[in-house]
Amino acid sequence: MTTVKICSGTLCYVMGGSELWTLPEALPAELKDRVTVKGSPCLGYCNNEKPVKAPYVEVNGKVIREASVSKIIEVIKDEIGGK
Repeated sequence: MTTVKICSGTLCYVMGGSELWTLPEALPAELKDRVTVKGSPCLGYCNNEKPVKAPYVEVNGKVIREASVSKIIEVIKDEIGGK
């Protein structure tokens, strides 16, 4: 199972993170039963990284900067394909 953790902290949310919650509906049919999507109050990356590249997402612990639904799906495909 691939786990996607979406940061819902204020900065990530206003920088596009709110749109990332469309991911479950956007997943291709062959991935829907292989992916779990969770939220996080804050992943903390914006505190440690300059310039900030929000929104942040983790896919199986791998950080995605400036995340978009399409970018997340590509990382998921790479993760599943590499297993």
